[in-house]
Amino acid sequence: MMKIELKSAKCRIEMDNYVKGSVLKGTVKAGVSEMRTFLSFETDAPGDRIALLVRNAKQGCYAEQLIVEPVPLKSFVEVNGKPLKLKEITTD
Repeated sequence: MMKIELKSAKCRIEMDNYVKGSVLKGTVKAGVSEMRTFLSFETDAPGDRIALLVRNAKQGCYAEQLIVEPVPLKSFVEVNGKPLKLKEITTD
């Protein structure tokens, strides 16, 4: 689409995650305190074209946008074909 020739492109993602609480007590809580992306390009294209490429890629990435602008999560659970209601987890 943008017709930018890249000789190479690399992406590395890091995150700081944690788990607290107890599985046995039902208090386990996992989370992520920060995510980092590292992009590296080899190209003859000018910096402003690469900047536009990166902006388009980040704004068009469903996974990244889900982190930046979270959406409500609706959960449905079935056991043996019947709904299982879980307080504070499943959607009515």
